[in-house]
Amino acid sequence: MSDLAARLREATDLNIYDRSVTNDDCGATYFLAKAGAEKVIGSVGEGVVSGTLRGQIDGRNIVVGDCDAANAANLRSTFPWTAPQTVGLDTSAGLGDRLGLATPGHIRAVRQQGGKIAPLLAQQSIREMTRTQRTPVEVMDDATFGVFQEGWRDGFGSDADHLQTPEDINATAAVGFTMFTIDPSAHVNDAADSLDTEALARAYAGLNFDALETTADDLSNTYNGKSFDLEGGRSVDVDGEAFLRAAVKYGNAIGHVARMYRHLADVCDGEFEVEVSVDETERPTSVAEHYFFADQLKRLSVPWVSLAPRFVGRMEKGVDYIGDVDVFADAFRGHVAVMRTLGPYKISIHSGSDKFSIYPVVAEMTDGLVHLKTAGTSYLEAIRAIATIDPPLFREIYDFARERWEEDRKTYHVSADLSKVRSAADLPDEHLPAVVDEFDARQVLHCTFGSVLTADGGERFKARMCEELKRDEEAHYDLLAEHLGKHLSCFADHAEKA
Repeated sequence: MSDLAARLREATDLNIYDRSVTNDDCGATYFLAKAGAEKVIGSVGEGVVSGTLRGQIDGRNIVVGDCDAANAANLRSTFPWTAPQTVGLDTSAGLGDRLGLATPGHIRAVRQQGGKIAPLLAQQSIREMTRTQRTPVEVMDDATFGVFQEGWRDGFGSDADHLQTPEDINATAAVGFTMFTIDPSAHVNDAADSLDTEALARAYAGLNFDALETTADDLSNTYNGKSFDLEGGRSVDVDGEAFLRAAVKYGNAIGHVARMYRHLADVCDGEFEVEVSVDETERPTSVAEHYFFADQLKRLSVPWVSLAPRFVGRMEKGVDYIGDVDVFADAFRGHVAVMRTLGPYKISIHSGSDKFSIYPVVAEMTDGLVHLKTAGTSYLEAIRAIATIDPPLFREIYDFARERWEEDRKTYHVSADLSKVRSAADLPDEHLPAVVDEFDARQVLHCTFGSVLTADGGERFKARMCEELKRDEEAHYDLLAEHLGKHLSCFADHAEKA
């Protein structure tokens, strides 16, 4: 299509993205282009782009329109490969995009691995949408146009992340999300690990057994006095006190997942898949608790494609794993045994970006049955790009993030020390991109994204960031492809295609 792209450039005076030039089944040609700093969608012939006449080529009209919701919907209808689909048990990675500009860079990272990793490109939690003032429609549309720009036809998923209420499901199902990550953390009883026997018994009696669709006696009789064989010659005891702690800790959470799944099945028109996340809790998920949780989901006929336990050690935002890798590996081996026994499903690694020290363990033990979830690390690469493209803007963002740290850190499990984060005035321009790699500064920049992107209605920083990143988009894409490529390469050799 490169010759046609050149002719379209000449006819329209637009900067055409070569990979986007595509014909539909009726002979119309579609393309994405850049008009100044903004992108536009165009069609030649009898296409359905909503816009204005821009010229002619070969006697056919060229219509060019905005990259808006109507044209995104038309694009998904015309070219199904621009719409998300379920990815099943394929090795996969969630590539969150807080600015709506990262999808082309994400696709390039996936291309580097020969398409071995299934990408989830429209991924954002309700919490992040609130903090970035984006809507589910915007998240989906930005991914659609990014996929079209890159001509990516190998499929992608979408993840409505960390859903906690039926209303969250309604908002994301309505725009075509395909994976729904149910987060029952508000219903997890973290105190279960420290309750004495008497307190455990009282807490167990108080569980919502109606939501669990069972009785206290029937649930107890399923596990008491029993040991369960796991794949690989291992076994797990969910007996006596271990059972009570598992049930008290996760019983109401399991009931919540079942209710959420049944609501999702009622409101979702097309194919969908479910991930279950219990990673955002205070205490690690033991192997026995993982078994209990998954076994009960099966009893309740809740299908799921991936599950994210809370692992031992610290999976802090934006930095490598904190803890003993050997201890992690020993515990993780047990989780994989449960997954293979009660599955198959994928182990999901949340807060998974930049955990390079444990990637070899995860990739080898799961042998492809893994979902890696990243989000904030892409935002940090945007910040790094700003440090190169517009150092004064980076300095403003950096110092503002330092001011916001103590407040914004409250919703995260992080350990950055603000006293180790130098002021912008102490940093020479040539050091600005590298400061994004410093542990403490990295977490400060990572966790203050919501404040940065909404400061003064988004005009103070977000609008200026987007303007600069659009102006030098290739620099942004290159950083994303390099950084996310490092993540994906760790899993490509073990990638599994279902």
